[in-house]
Amino acid sequence: MATTRRTSIQAAALAVGMALGLGALAQTREVVIGYQDMVVPWRHAQETREVEKRTGYKVTYRKLGSGAEVVRALASGAIHIGEAGSSPFASALSQGVPIEVFWILDNINDAEALVARNGAGVNQLSDFKGKKIGLPFVSTTHFHALVALQDAGVDPKGVQILNLRPPEILAAWERGDIDATFVWDPVLAKVKNSGKVIVTSGQIAAKTGKATFDGLAVTKAFAKEHDAFLAQFVQVLADADKSYTANKGAWTADSAPVQSVAKWSGAEAPTVPASLALYAFVPPAEQASNQWLGGGKDSVVAKSLAATAAFLKEQGTIQNVLPDYSVGVNSAWVRRAK
Repeated sequence: MATTRRTSIQAAALAVGMALGLGALAQTREVVIGYQDMVVPWRHAQETREVEKRTGYKVTYRKLGSGAEVVRALASGAIHIGEAGSSPFASALSQGVPIEVFWILDNINDAEALVARNGAGVNQLSDFKGKKIGLPFVSTTHFHALVALQDAGVDPKGVQILNLRPPEILAAWERGDIDATFVWDPVLAKVKNSGKVIVTSGQIAAKTGKATFDGLAVTKAFAKEHDAFLAQFVQVLADADKSYTANKGAWTADSAPVQSVAKWSGAEAPTVPASLALYAFVPPAEQASNQWLGGGKDSVVAKSLAATAAFLKEQGTIQNVLPDYSVGVNSAWVRRAK
């Protein structure tokens, strides 16, 4: 699906989607969840159909190619819950999409990295002038690429930044069409084999104070009608993370959980344990605190969304910035999780 840097979410699509998509399912025990190719523990819960078992809901999973696609699907009513990075969610909220971030999938840390292809003549950020970087627009990697270039004194307008989804990035990389990419696993693991890591998201966050995360958001219309489901769903997510963090050694390439993660994400099973180790998975009590979802306007998530939106506006990616991004953050369900 082609997108532009100034991707907009049309009000008409939103209105129609809410009326036809969410309204029709408001009183039913059905949910459509949009997910991406991220390497995270709860992929095993998808494989074992744990959400269905605990909630009794009919769950349909839709794999989407980018955070921009996820927020468009949320806006149109094609999905009720979607996972994306902080940048797409900041963009969506800035454009008036009525959603709430309710779970932190991961603190990205070093799980996203800017990698230059061997032979591209790029050894540091200052070498990117005139080079081609492939990445998904309005993603966390798009945001951090712009932050890193600007921090290094490189005008992003002097760099050819191409809008490519992860599978397209890998194809372009293998053809030699791009000089670099800023992406996550499973593509990240593959490009590292023939490229050099220039900087990671964790390093960018440490230097600039502009952190990124992946999360789950729900449409406000669905949340209003399905409080009990969301409480149970968050507990499934929390249990999935705990099963990994409490016994990482058991998550070997041939284990059932890792096989599930590989199947649902498209990663190769032998690379999954190392990929998971790059992320930080946040327990419910910590998520409910001011460090993440709790605290209203003063929560780290609300502040991160605000900072991201301000930067995206500065770069011309979005047109508006909200005075308070806590309108798009809800810690109600994570506070009830164990």
